[in-house]
Amino acid sequence: LTITLSEQWAAMTGARGAVRGPVASSARSVVFPGSAVSRLRAALWLQGTWKSPAGQRTTAGINRVFVTLVVLQSCPGTQPSMLNVHLVPHTHDDVGWLKTVDQYYYGDRNDIQHAGVQYILDSVVEQLQKDPARRFIYVETGFFYRWWRQQDQAMRHIVTQLVDEGRLEFINGGWCMSDEAATHYTAVIDQMTLGLRFLNETFGECGRPRVAWHIDPFGHAREHASIFAQMGYDGLFFGRLDYQDKARRMKTKEMEMLWRASDSLTPPMADLFTGVLPNGYNPPDGFCWDQLCNDAPIRDDPQLEDFNVDDIVKRFLNVAHAQSEVYKTTHIIMTMGSDFQYENANLWYKNLDKLIHYVNAKQSNGSKVNLLYSTPSCYLQELHNANTTWPLKTDDFFPYADDAHDFWTGYFTSRPALKRYERLSNSRLQTCNQLEVLGGRRSRKGLFGEGGSDSMREAMAVAQHHDAVSGTEKQHVAFDYAKRLAAGWGPCQVLVSNSLAALSGSDAPRVYCENLNISVCPLTESSPKVEQQASAPFSRTSTAENTHLFPSLMTFDPDTYLLSSLSNLETKQTIKLSQNFYWYNASAGNNAESRQPSGAYIFRPNSSTPFIISKMIKVDSVKNAVLQEVRQWFGPWVTQVVRLYKDSRQLELEWTVGPVPVGDGLGKEVITRFDTNIRTSGLFYTDSNGREVLERRRDYRPTWDLKQTEPIAGNYYPINSRAYIKDKDNQLTVVTDRSQGGSSIADGSLEIMLHRRLLYDDVRGVGEPLSEPGEDGQGGLVARGTLLLALTPPEKAADLHRPLAQSVVLQPLLSFQQGAPHYSFQMAFSGLHAALPPAVHLLTLSQWDRESVLIRLEHQYQAKESKSFSEPVTVNLQVSTKVLFFFSFSPDRMCVCTNEGEQPQRQSPSDPSPWDVTLNPMEIRTFLLRVMQH
Repeated sequence: LTITLSEQWAAMTGARGAVRGPVASSARSVVFPGSAVSRLRAALWLQGTWKSPAGQRTTAGINRVFVTLVVLQSCPGTQPSMLNVHLVPHTHDDVGWLKTVDQYYYGDRNDIQHAGVQYILDSVVEQLQKDPARRFIYVETGFFYRWWRQQDQAMRHIVTQLVDEGRLEFINGGWCMSDEAATHYTAVIDQMTLGLRFLNETFGECGRPRVAWHIDPFGHAREHASIFAQMGYDGLFFGRLDYQDKARRMKTKEMEMLWRASDSLTPPMADLFTGVLPNGYNPPDGFCWDQLCNDAPIRDDPQLEDFNVDDIVKRFLNVAHAQSEVYKTTHIIMTMGSDFQYENANLWYKNLDKLIHYVNAKQSNGSKVNLLYSTPSCYLQELHNANTTWPLKTDDFFPYADDAHDFWTGYFTSRPALKRYERLSNSRLQTCNQLEVLGGRRSRKGLFGEGGSDSMREAMAVAQHHDAVSGTEKQHVAFDYAKRLAAGWGPCQVLVSNSLAALSGSDAPRVYCENLNISVCPLTESSPKVEQQASAPFSRTSTAENTHLFPSLMTFDPDTYLLSSLSNLETKQTIKLSQNFYWYNASAGNNAESRQPSGAYIFRPNSSTPFIISKMIKVDSVKNAVLQEVRQWFGPWVTQVVRLYKDSRQLELEWTVGPVPVGDGLGKEVITRFDTNIRTSGLFYTDSNGREVLERRRDYRPTWDLKQTEPIAGNYYPINSRAYIKDKDNQLTVVTDRSQGGSSIADGSLEIMLHRRLLYDDVRGVGEPLSEPGEDGQGGLVARGTLLLALTPPEKAADLHRPLAQSVVLQPLLSFQQGAPHYSFQMAFSGLHAALPPAVHLLTLSQWDRESVLIRLEHQYQAKESKSFSEPVTVNLQVSTKVLFFFSFSPDRMCVCTNEGEQPQRQSPSDPSPWDVTLNPMEIRTFLLRVMQH
């Protein structure tokens, strides 16, 4: 075997940014020099890296070549002495919301919403061919992939030519436009990989997106921006910004900025130019010419009584000048399109052609406004050419509110069962991916049939959509997302069974008990002897020693039976800790301040004081050599099991909530709250998409003077995997098993919302209240989940919560076989031959193609959070007789080795040797391991 190892800079995070990004010019301003270098670097995203003759990366000539060959050829000319208005024709196509993804594609169920994506693409391609000046951008690769598969070769040739000429430009490039509050970074990277790979393999470099386009998500995560920057994107544009933040930015001309999206990565690795679009993602008022709109078309026959060219030109010039007052350069951008528009693209293009013609005709009379068809990439290039300074942003854009009492913080928790199922499915996909590599060819076609990961990968990609895992879709669409995840698991399950058979030598059928969350498994209930196997997505191997059998100690109040304290026996720490369950009464929208009710998106309690569910509870307990367990009964719809395992440093709280009663006519938002004596001074901490942790301060925003109008909802933030409170002596960390909303409303307190059942729609488009029916279709949803609590010194907290959170995300997959195992079976197997350093996480191991394996390594610690692990770390990837990765125990076993004397080229100047990979805190690096059999 000949092995070639190449680092993929921008294939999927892991791009190293030493040659891109802004240059600081003052404390809050930066010069954005453009990132043509990163564009060319990203153009090589799947083809390996470029190198100088000495084998090192070089930037010489890249900027000039890229600008000449790509930008200048495809972008229209502008007028330097005028206000240039970049008109961007686009459609926003949700991969599920009011209708399922299939219904949206085919145009089915138009009684719910008139939308048919296949007709949009048909119509746009037809209209683009009629005039080479016309442009269009497309975002949702999942939809485009479907459409492309149905086209003949002649149409594919036409579309390829449009892409090559820059007239049809792909923006963003992921399978969907992912949510930013409820998604975990591993799933975001996977869905981006799926979409970007298809575009690269179909259209090559001209199909590679250069701009991230998140126009509809309801708040924006810093980790998303960091991922986009590391992938080599030149910029990000979004549409939704808090109304107070937007008002301030418009006054100060700070609608465009440089977002420094990491405290750990050395600038400019995570720096990203970011722009706020002026009208969300809609056209200016009065200028929507879609068949779904009611604005007047341009009537340009002067013989007609209703001739309106002069009026439309005048109104448009007023709009353009007004917009230019809140942006810094002589270039402004206008989005000409909206949800599922351009199904009849002729309407749009015919009126846009006229608008451009008649507005530009005024230049002969002294007008200084120039209209042009454009794209976000071309607009961004002009901002680069302006050579100006931009304000610096270092926090995130949560929470988002579009009015004083309208905080979009409810969806952080909406549909808790779907959020958990999505997270569980992500773990299953990682197991499937890894076993496909480890089991070799027989994993895909083996003893139990043909298996594969493609359908699971696509289902997970769709589930990342900002109206999917967010919980903001109609109920029948939520069912469809869950159905897709279940169907995707089928082929993966076959692959897993094939791989386990190859690795273990056992060909006995395996059973995967899907109802273990309710302790139901027919095989274990009916068979006298059962073998259980755990297939864990591996990240690294490690060992830890405890000086106490039960390193943590919990105490309960003898009168109420509620938790009263938590101790860490190893560090000799003890804090007061009480926990209970409460519910906020959801606003029905009938008070004097606002008519806004709580709904799938909006969290709006009608009081800042929640109702306690029970002050006195019933308990039962179990105690043995390996487990201490207290079962708490708070009422007919809330129970909890508190567990402390032998050798475990964390306390496990398994909560069960539901069906939430609403017979009293009150919608309920259910929380659990931990009250401690930790002195927090208004501060608490939440993670961003499962990676870096951000400091939060109650009733405060870092970039503007907040006028707090909702003291509860306005202080809620998304929690993807962990939140904590701390003082100089103690840190209480809570690790979650799904995305949820949470806050610290009072000092020493941390609350997490677990479940929501509401009686009113929040008037954001869904058109139905968030009241999930549950198993019987009417009684209400029962949700169950787990919180892990850890008490540590603040300086040692990350050493525990980092690997703990990863273990919750990547849980073992249990399978069962009837009977006792045979002595000849392989009882244990690890894909890691040697332990990775504690700071290093194997983020991805998946089959790329028949000859290649995709590997991603990440440094999982932030800078300065751990005295032991927040330092650069070097991993040796040498594939030799003592390998880091090996593939299978089977006759077709692949020995990962190189030809004698063959060496890869060094991937980075910081790498000590060709096979050594150095990772800095929070850095991700991506490699293709190419295996060519002789």
